[in-house]
Amino acid sequence: MKNLYLFALLLLLGQTALAQKFTVKGTVVDDRNSALPATTVLVLKPQDSTLVSFASTNAQGIFELKNLNNGPFLLKISFVGFNPVFKRIEAPADGGLVELGTVKLEPASTTLGEVLVKGQQDPVTIKKDTLEFNAGSFKTQPNAAVEELLKKLPGVQVESDGSVTVQGEKVQRVTVDGKEFFGRDPKLATKNLPADAVNKVQVYDKKSDQAEFSGIDDGQRTKTINLELKEEKRNAMFGNTMVGVGTDERLQTKLSLNKFKKGQQLSLLGMANNVNSQGFGIDDYMTFTGGAQQLAAGGGGQMRIEIGGGSSGIPLNTGGRSNGQMQTYGGGLNFNQTLGKNTEANGSVFLNHLNQYVRRTAEREDIVPATETRPNGNFLTDSYGVQDNSNANQRLNLTVDHKIDSANSVKLIAGVSYNKTEAEGVSDRRSFTKEGRTFLSSSNSSTLAEGTALNASFNLLFRHKFNKKGRTLSVNAIANLVENDNQNLLLATNRFANRPDQHLNQERDNQTNTQTYTTTLSATEPLGNRRYLEANYSFRQSMNQVDQEVYDVQESGKVLNNLLTNRYNSSYLFNRLGGNFRLNRDAYSATLGLNLQLTTLNSLIAEKRFEMPGATIKRSYQNVLPVARFNYDFSGNRRIDFNYETSVQEPSVRQLQSVVDNSDPLNIYMGNPGLRPAYNHQFRLNFSMFNPTTFMNFFAFAFMNYTTDAIANAISYDQTVRTTQPVNVKDSRLLSLNLNLGLPLRKYNSRFNVGGALRGNSSINLLNGQANVLDSRMLSGNVRYEYRIDNKFDVSLRTDLSLQTTEYSVGNTPDQEFVNQTYAAEANVYFPGGVHLNTTYDYLVYNNPQFNFRQAIPLLNVALAKQFLKNNSGELRLTAVNLLNRNLGINQTATANYFERETLNSIGQYFMLQFTYNLNKHLNPMGNRGGGIRIMR
Repeated sequence: MKNLYLFALLLLLGQTALAQKFTVKGTVVDDRNSALPATTVLVLKPQDSTLVSFASTNAQGIFELKNLNNGPFLLKISFVGFNPVFKRIEAPADGGLVELGTVKLEPASTTLGEVLVKGQQDPVTIKKDTLEFNAGSFKTQPNAAVEELLKKLPGVQVESDGSVTVQGEKVQRVTVDGKEFFGRDPKLATKNLPADAVNKVQVYDKKSDQAEFSGIDDGQRTKTINLELKEEKRNAMFGNTMVGVGTDERLQTKLSLNKFKKGQQLSLLGMANNVNSQGFGIDDYMTFTGGAQQLAAGGGGQMRIEIGGGSSGIPLNTGGRSNGQMQTYGGGLNFNQTLGKNTEANGSVFLNHLNQYVRRTAEREDIVPATETRPNGNFLTDSYGVQDNSNANQRLNLTVDHKIDSANSVKLIAGVSYNKTEAEGVSDRRSFTKEGRTFLSSSNSSTLAEGTALNASFNLLFRHKFNKKGRTLSVNAIANLVENDNQNLLLATNRFANRPDQHLNQERDNQTNTQTYTTTLSATEPLGNRRYLEANYSFRQSMNQVDQEVYDVQESGKVLNNLLTNRYNSSYLFNRLGGNFRLNRDAYSATLGLNLQLTTLNSLIAEKRFEMPGATIKRSYQNVLPVARFNYDFSGNRRIDFNYETSVQEPSVRQLQSVVDNSDPLNIYMGNPGLRPAYNHQFRLNFSMFNPTTFMNFFAFAFMNYTTDAIANAISYDQTVRTTQPVNVKDSRLLSLNLNLGLPLRKYNSRFNVGGALRGNSSINLLNGQANVLDSRMLSGNVRYEYRIDNKFDVSLRTDLSLQTTEYSVGNTPDQEFVNQTYAAEANVYFPGGVHLNTTYDYLVYNNPQFNFRQAIPLLNVALAKQFLKNNSGELRLTAVNLLNRNLGINQTATANYFERETLNSIGQYFMLQFTYNLNKHLNPMGNRGGGIRIMR
């Protein structure tokens, strides 16, 4: 009997559990009984409007919500331009299905019955392929910039250098109310606009201009964030200004002023500091490469400071702590203006000046197979260098979009930038055998260089729609002009163990002029049933003029060095003809395409550069380039994208010249007339998922690049003199995998994020005639945890670990292993009376067993702030930076032919007092209100 009671009880519990799960289904239509696709359907708790589940309607207006527990619930059905409908739903006694039938939404002007909802606005709204976050649901502190708001959004990650990723993809554009903001540098918006001016943050994949015009999805997307401003900010002035004075002569000022009104946006930015802070992004640094690429290209003592992967000789911080000591000045003006009914214009001017002083010491081991003529094998190099760089840049952008009529439009995009660079450096380098540290060579040098670069681009796009839907024609004409002029003075003394000393006193003058013209025609034709055919043809001509003169400075004057002087003209012609078949459906789209590319190179080299005739280079290449794209949108905001593309990397004229360049006698370069183009295959697979109910996000990203006839280097050594020549090798492979999971722990007021990445690279180069297979792998992981108690206290913890291993197939070199660790913590305490305490602590650990090296760098910052004045519009902040006074940075590098560890200087301890005045609060005192809302219907 006892067992019978137990069985009955289990049966009853099972039935109860089953009854707790039910499904709600319905169809949403407008006032004309037409289906409303992409309508948002939210399941809320009646008592506090907490989000329980969500869905969106399909193309037929049908929605379905499964696995709902118990009840009752409040169902909110909303669509832009219509009044939302609220329905109370109860769990059916026997479980199963609740059929709502057809739900009709009335236009917003229609008054519905009264419904009272208390609590916060919906934190997330799904609008087909757009995630829309309600900024008011994610609290930030007063005077916070937009990037502080982005850090709180699920699935959004702001890196230490200010770059933003969403579900694993880097954000390439940030717009304000759909308008460009200072060109396409995302950081200018996220670092300078105030967070409390934003109403919505919209995240979506922007289609190409051609796809938006033709209505045919070509699969090309740009990850974009649009900042939708609060209504009161769209016809107001807002912003803030800050000034700071510190010890050790530290200064920092910043200004952000915005004036928006209907049809017009005007923004002014300004900044100046010597605390290694930049309010702009990577585009500004990239201007260095035009003017400074040859700054340190002298002989014997060439000093290249490569920070964070930069290869131009100019320090480039790509994330984390900035090395060196920087002084930055910058400012600009951005405008968006509606010019009549059918014309919109956007433009910006931005100027910046950057000085950077870098002091560098390095230990390096070159990988050299032992031979009969060179039995020493690997050798070691110790180097020390100091470089003082200066860069001034001005850039101007203008975009005008004009709709001629309903069928025709024209768009002009123009940009001009001018860059001036100066660099002065000294270096000392000594090389020894690995066994016994026997002297091999040394080099002492000083360089003085300056350069200018002018870059202008013009893009004119004409688009026409025919009467037949889907039939379009577009013509795109692009012109680019790049002019570089660089001068370099070099003094160097090179000493060798087995040859006479060498003294260099040289003056180098490099001038390059590159003009590129491109014309593209594209036509689309509908084939019925949402199938399309696109045909395109592109013609591009790239003309390059190079004039490199090198003079030996002697007591009698300057003498032209014919062996180092190089002059040539080259012309690359590209003809590309292709077609694409596209299939668009509600849930997915697919593209299959094939392109034929014909490339012709003609180059004429000055005869005086050679002692023999034949100073011309002619090459022609033919390649077939397939492409395939597919994306699928699952229900519940899940998406998968697949892309396969092919491309060709043609050798440059310098790589094809059969000329020896010994401008650096320790690093000789010679071309290879037999070099062939490399053929690249790229595969991308991306899966992303976001659940607004739980705020859980997950993404997985895979990338593979396979290259045949890869262009690599053949390196040979004579003692410490290295000769490099480009050659073709069989192939190279690159594989990258990324995973990330974010999950809030609401019960504990916490948020947890874990991620991992694996990157593998296999390549081939030649060392003293032997094929050296380089296998490099990097495994990294990160864990982040955040805990918040309302607006009183929050703490965040972060751990980043990376392990890099490198294996070599030749030489007597052991496998390399680098381990980098970062541990970070940040805490904020908010006291009554507008007092705020902030503390950050970073602990950086670098390990390199090969050099028997371990370095730990602790970094501690503390700040105390007090808000005052009317509406708390003023803030006084005292900050202690780098309290432990650790003023150095570490970089570790492993390449195909060497591995290296370098130590660089950085800013030490200082204290700063800052005053911030929030213009937004002064001009719009009502614009800072937060809290709950009451929706009356």
